Amino acid sequence: MTDLSTSYLGLALRNPLVASASPLSQGVDRVRALADAGVGAIVMYSLFEEEVHREQLRDLMVSEAHEDAFGEALSYFPNVPSAQTGGATRYLRLLEQAAHAVDVPVIASLNGSTAGGWVGFARSMQDAGAAAIELNVYLVPGDPHTRARDVEDRHVEILQQVRDAVTVPVAVKLSPHFSSTGEMAMRLDRAGANGLVLFNRFLQPDVDPEALAVTTGVTLSSPAEARVARTWIAILRGHVTASLAATTGVDQSGDVAAYLLAGADVVMTASALLRHGVGHAGVLLDGLQDWMRRKGFATPEDFRGRLAVPVGVDQGVYERAGYVEALQKARTTYGDLRAGEALSGPR
Repeated sequence: MTDLSTSYLGLALRNPLVASASPLSQGVDRVRALADAGVGAIVMYSLFEEEVHREQLRDLMVSEAHEDAFGEALSYFPNVPSAQTGGATRYLRLLEQAAHAVDVPVIASLNGSTAGGWVGFARSMQDAGAAAIELNVYLVPGDPHTRARDVEDRHVEILQQVRDAVTVPVAVKLSPHFSSTGEMAMRLDRAGANGLVLFNRFLQPDVDPEALAVTTGVTLSSPAEARVARTWIAILRGHVTASLAATTGVDQSGDVAAYLLAGADVVMTASALLRHGVGHAGVLLDGLQDWMRRKGFATPEDFRGRLAVPVGVDQGVYERAGYVEALQKARTTYGDLRAGEALSGPR
């Protein structure tokens, strides 16, 4: 008999499948449906830095407009109509309701790119019942003059400010585009991150040649996108004390098993649940258990990290060896591409 119980961020989960931040958590009924489908934890949709700033500015404007009123006239301050309630307040209300509605950990998601007072909102999330905070630093350095170290320092600074504001665990959702992803992960680990989520998917604009316009849009992930995340999880396993969460490219139970073999503590998914429906969580878990029984594993700990890069091995050499092996397999399958170019002559 298999037992899927797992630990993530120090939290006890009934299984390693986590619903990642998405529209699927925008409502108590939706959160309850995710829990009923079997996931081990739920990451709420993200609250954005801009929403917190907007609400803080609105509250400041209300208080300044009446700052000369008598101090005794506490009821003089107007009540803000519910229709005008800001996104931050609505988020806290939903978070509190969700935490009471389900018996799995509910993790709040805070999204921003600058250091500042907004990070203190993490304390309000904790007070509302968040079991942990997932910090999504969505920072795309579009200015070509921005130094790489400045981007890295910003991540660490934001993490430290959030860590100072809360006592619950904090995970950081990472970008795959650092010049040295491993060193960045270890910096965040040393700065107090309880977990690292690999990887964030950035919005990628495209060009429409007919409309002569830049287009934007959000697409669901595909299993092919999991390779980068699995590679880095396999490298980081054993080198950081933080929990490792895999996200991106999960569609079938084999994708979950592959991530766990690479060393992930939990596997997050949103695209699969959006594509196939919330009930697909049960399909993923049933498939994982079937695979475990076939392979003779009783718990995830029996195989977690079995295919991670061994500690003490030079990761650079290890990756180089894998690269060379991949090229050799390609030559076996497709032939010597260089020889083909020579035979075809110049073009």
